[in-house]
Amino acid sequence: MIKASCLSSNRPLSGQLYKYTNVVKGWQQRWFAVDPETGVLTYYLFDGPGDTVQPGQPARGEAHLAGAVICPSDEDSKTFTINCASGDMLKLRATDARARQEWVNGLRAIAEVHTKAMGANPPLQPREQLAVHDAMASARQQLQTTELSDAALARCIESSDSPFAHTDQDLLLLKATSAASMQCLLQCLGILMRQQQYATATIKNSNNDSH
Repeated sequence: MIKASCLSSNRPLSGQLYKYTNVVKGWQQRWFAVDPETGVLTYYLFDGPGDTVQPGQPARGEAHLAGAVICPSDEDSKTFTINCASGDMLKLRATDARARQEWVNGLRAIAEVHTKAMGANPPLQPREQLAVHDAMASARQQLQTTELSDAALARCIESSDSPFAHTDQDLLLLKATSAASMQCLLQCLGILMRQQQYATATIKNSNNDSH
């Protein structure tokens, strides 16, 4: 179960989640912790109830939440994904729908804070760069809205009382196309974010070199 805490408390968001590894290994139980100050999600080996993460235990992996897009999955009520600005994606599963929503809300809040910090502009940054940052923020918001619509469409088809809802080829094609389009948009946003990070870093280095 998630141990949620307010961002103002400077305590990490932490709890048990299942991480999808690959087709062979499937879902692996891991302990996740997020440091709200650094915006880094870290996960550790975890064997389940009774097991604890020891101080100094090496992390199994980590992901930076700045620029990340966190989306509930339409596969079920427990799964969600973290699409990092680096292009990496974590597919995670909570214990139930409520825990998933708590994780999604908490991770989105932390990601938003660090995404804004990542896009902080120096006073003399060109106007075009400011427009890019605004556009990226709007794109992330629109993408989250689109993801919710995609999930609602999938639920509508799956919960339909019509005996043809689960066999109608047009409906199944619509659901598959919507899901595929959503993943494509997430990947495109990840590419744009990496380009934005590179451009911002280039401008900052150029300004430093000119002083």
